[in-house]
Amino acid sequence: MTGDGDTLHNSEALTEEQARRMLAGMNEVIRAGEEMRKLRTEMIKLLSSLGWTQDRIAQLTDMSQPAVSKQVARYRSGDPLPPMGLALDQHDTPWLEGRLWGLAEEISETLDGAARCTRYVNALARGKKRLTPQNVDELRRLVEEDLRLHRAAMPAGYRDAYDRISRGLDRPSKVTTTAASASMRRTLAYQIQRDHLQRDVPAR
Repeated sequence: MTGDGDTLHNSEALTEEQARRMLAGMNEVIRAGEEMRKLRTEMIKLLSSLGWTQDRIAQLTDMSQPAVSKQVARYRSGDPLPPMGLALDQHDTPWLEGRLWGLAEEISETLDGAARCTRYVNALARGKKRLTPQNVDELRRLVEEDLRLHRAAMPAGYRDAYDRISRGLDRPSKVTTTAASASMRRTLAYQIQRDHLQRDVPAR
C-alpha cells in the first residue's frame, strides 16, 4: 500500500518545468502591473506640469482626487520636470521604438489582424513582450514584410513613417531633452504616431 501511495503522490507532483512555466507567466503579469503603475505616475506628473487640473486627471486615470493630489504634491516637492517635447520627429531610441510600435499597431488594424506583426503587437499590448533591441529588430522585420506584402492596402504614409523610423533607429541620438523614462517616451511616441497616421487615413 505504501508503494502505491508513493506512486500516486509522485505522479501528481509538479515538475520543476511546470512550476517554472506557471511562475514565469505570473511574474510577467506582476511586472507589467508594476510598470504600468510607474508609467501612470509619470503621466500624472506630466499632465500636472502641463496645467491639467487634478479633477480632470482623476477622471482620466480613474483615481480619486485625493490620490491624485497626493501624487502631485510628491512631484512638486521634488525637482520639476523639464519641458516635454511632443513633436513626432525626435531621434532618441525610446521615442523611435514607440513610433515603430504605433505604426505596427496601425498596420495590424488596417489588415484586420492578418498582418505578420499582429502577434508581436498583441504581446506588447499584454506586457508579454518588451521592446528589447532583439524584439525591436524582429518587429522591424515583420513591419517591413507587411509593407511589402500588402503594399496596395497600405496608405503611403505608412511606408514614409517606417522609412523615417528605420533611418533613425540605424543612427539614433543618445541625447534627449527630458528626464522622462524610456517607457514614458515610448508610450507617448506610440500614441502620437498613431494619431498622426489616423489623421491621414479615411475612417476604417
